[in-house]
Amino acid sequence: MAKPNIIFILNDHQAYYGHGKMVGGPEIRRPNFERLGKEGAIFTRACTCTPLCGPARRTMLNGLFSHTHGEIKNDSLVPFTEETYIPALAKQGYHNYYFGKWHAGPGTAHDLGCEGYSYPSYGNPYITPDYEEYLKERDLPYIEVEIIQSFQANLKKGMMYKPKLSVYSENAAGVITTPKETHESYFLAHLACKKLEEIARSKTSQPFHMRIDFWGPHQPYFPAREFFDQYDPKKIPKRPNFEDDLSDKPKIYQYDHHYRISKNKKLIYPNPVPWEEWQEVLACNYAQQTQIDDAAGRILEKIKELGLTENTIIVWTTDHGDGLACHGGHFDKNAYMPEEMVRIPMAIKFPGEIEKGQVRDELVSLIDLVPTFLDIAGTSFKTPLPGTSLLPLLRGELDDFREDLMVETHGHFSSHLGRLIVKDHYKYIYNEGDMDELYDLEKDPFELNNLINDSKHEKILVDLKGRLKKWREKTGDRVTRKNIMGRHLKGLK
Repeated sequence: MAKPNIIFILNDHQAYYGHGKMVGGPEIRRPNFERLGKEGAIFTRACTCTPLCGPARRTMLNGLFSHTHGEIKNDSLVPFTEETYIPALAKQGYHNYYFGKWHAGPGTAHDLGCEGYSYPSYGNPYITPDYEEYLKERDLPYIEVEIIQSFQANLKKGMMYKPKLSVYSENAAGVITTPKETHESYFLAHLACKKLEEIARSKTSQPFHMRIDFWGPHQPYFPAREFFDQYDPKKIPKRPNFEDDLSDKPKIYQYDHHYRISKNKKLIYPNPVPWEEWQEVLACNYAQQTQIDDAAGRILEKIKELGLTENTIIVWTTDHGDGLACHGGHFDKNAYMPEEMVRIPMAIKFPGEIEKGQVRDELVSLIDLVPTFLDIAGTSFKTPLPGTSLLPLLRGELDDFREDLMVETHGHFSSHLGRLIVKDHYKYIYNEGDMDELYDLEKDPFELNNLINDSKHEKILVDLKGRLKKWREKTGDRVTRKNIMGRHLKGLK
């Protein structure tokens, strides 16, 4: 049997945990993602490795924690010296394609041997010649948006806006006034579908790997009207931790720099933006998730249409969560690691190889993706990886998987060393130089009661600290708060 093709779909910065039905609100409609899971497996306890784009995206290339590969902050530009899965696939005869956002370190996907669409750093798809060519080909206007809510001073409610900055990450929500196909997700889906048609026409026996990295649902939240109208803002309930006064939290939870909700780089309490306005922001966020699902659905339909389904594995996930409206009403993310930032959606389909309809509650992570891709291709790296292939688990060949899982952060806008360990329904976070955290996620899913000083949980705390120590020792984690910025600045040179 020929080696299977690999399709890897990656969303960016997705509000997942604690949204929609979990809080008694409207279901976030992701029919294509849900269908993929029903045709394969959905993981209910998937986690990021680091809740920040650059570090997580580099991990999805090399399978290493960020403290090992060195991309501990966004755009630290540490040179690639480690093995990455894309060249490894090429050595096994795969043709590699990449369409979308890079933001995984220096260079682009082209430097790893990929064909397709990839520009350095974070970027803005709307100012690239490829997007301009796409508009001409489809007879579409340049994307335009009516701003509904904003958390930056130069964007006002009601203004018409065209995103032409060098970085497409405006802290705003709005509705597209141009056709939905002007959105970046349809642009990338169009490029991917064209390439799939070329591959099918060539009738090649060579396996291929195709990765599609959307810019959204990361802010700005700019859905088309047809998706925004699917969500009534008034029916989105107040998040249980929106009014958290952060009194039992480490100081890092207070850090925020966004217009309207912060002062002196700290979150204002109580939150000065009325919940009615947050509801509109969340409605745009949910709508953009549905929009990206719709765009990615075109890729899935094209795979089916071209007869590529049977020998193709499809993986769909995101790099990390979104702290939107959580713990006092944040916008974006920083150094804290609540479940809103850590938990992610993940689904895998592999016809003929894994049973359909699996709902898995094992602790899986982005560190497991590279081992899975290497396993599919029948190869491995020279050096051991901290993660493990998900195929044996999905094939029913394992009686148990892992008991615990580590997640790490080195901060974002502020520098911080944080290490998280989760086992069963308990979660411990070590915050160097700050208050530690302990939560019972079964009784307290929104982490409102920090149990770190509760003597009743002393045995649990000792156990979790020991498990975290083993993860750090196993992965050679010697980063400290003092050397975080030194490592980051060294990478920028």
